[in-house]
Amino acid sequence: MVGCNGPQPGQAVEVASYSVNPAAVERARALIEGRQYVLDSDWGQSQPGTDQQNGYLESHSWDDYAAWHLGLTDGATDETKARYAFVYGDFRRVHRTGLIACIYRASEWRHKDVELAAHDLLQLLDRTSGQG
Repeated sequence: MVGCNGPQPGQAVEVASYSVNPAAVERARALIEGRQYVLDSDWGQSQPGTDQQNGYLESHSWDDYAAWHLGLTDGATDETKARYAFVYGDFRRVHRTGLIACIYRASEWRHKDVELAAHDLLQLLDRTSGQG
């Protein structure tokens, strides 16, 4: 059981597992190669919130929505928001800070495949933009 202040020392924490979303990797790669990216942004302000996600889903398919998320939650039902994790852009462009956030979160929770996919995309972005 997890206490109000998080897990107590020695307690296991149940963490969802994720698979890499190949469609998202391909979309991010295409956006980067097409120079559709933002190099410097405040990801806390730029990442899509609930209203923006809902608005996007009103005019786009679930496949389009999924392609903005590097992770697929194992066991979650397709065509639900719970299925898609590790958003890397604002539904128009890749954000460098979004990829960094994906790397950080995936690394923190030991989702190595997602971490490495985001890392590879960040390296591509940096090479493409002349930052690396």
